[in-house]
Amino acid sequence: MVGSVVRKGRSAGNSSVSLKTLVTGGLAVAVVVAAGGLGWQWHSKSGELDRIHRASTDQAHAEQVALDYATAAANMDFHDLAAWKGRLTKGTTPELSNRLNQAAASMEQIITPLQWVATAKPIAAKVHSESNGAYSVDCFVSVMTKNSQAPDGIQSTATYQLTIDSHNNWSITDIGGIDSALGGKAGPR
Repeated sequence: MVGSVVRKGRSAGNSSVSLKTLVTGGLAVAVVVAAGGLGWQWHSKSGELDRIHRASTDQAHAEQVALDYATAAANMDFHDLAAWKGRLTKGTTPELSNRLNQAAASMEQIITPLQWVATAKPIAAKVHSESNGAYSVDCFVSVMTKNSQAPDGIQSTATYQLTIDSHNNWSITDIGGIDSALGGKAGPR
């Protein structure tokens, strides 16, 4: 019996482990530690990629909200100013809606006598900055304006800077004009 124990790498009374068993065990522990480290890194990077993807998705959504709004607001027809006013205030906060309604009332005095008709097509929108879920978006819309003084139409580009609050159901909280979108002084508010 003693001879068979010695041949297997063990001595009678005391247990000894062969070098091969120690190396195999050490390698197994190293593999487990490495797998754990890689799993932790993968989880960490996965969370980071999720945050980047979410930020990119939110940015694209803010740009689309801005472009949709600017295009709709730039479309106007003196025959149906109520529809234009609806588009002008759609998606805006109550405070901004009040300001826009006041501006629209003033503009009606010009739009109606000139028989103003404007059709708009989106060009581009780009997030300029983001702070705590509020996106500042520069927006450009191609506008064809026809009126009694320009019956053939005048092509122009309308430029807006919109502030969109993602924490308030993606509501538009502020609108600026060409100067603000192009980095100049604040546009009309």
